[in-house]
Amino acid sequence: MASVAELRAAVEAALQQVTEAQQAIEAAKQKIGEAQQSLAAALDGSGNEAVSAAHASLSHAEQQLEDGFNATVAAVEQAHTYTANL
Repeated sequence: MASVAELRAAVEAALQQVTEAQQAIEAAKQKIGEAQQSLAAALDGSGNEAVSAAHASLSHAEQQLEDGFNATVAAVEQAHTYTANL
């Protein structure tokens, strides 16, 4: 069985990976936002249903990324609670 120090170190290593994933999520959200702006500029004034659908899909993707990010925040809090109780 691993010692408390080993468990804490393993959890901290995993949390570092979560931090890296959070940074990737934030970068993806930024890129999607930039894509939305580019799409809006390129198709300004278009009333085409496909354009509206594309915007809606990108907004949905942004929301899903935000939901994923929030899930990682909760996971980090739970991991910290666990290690604090060791």
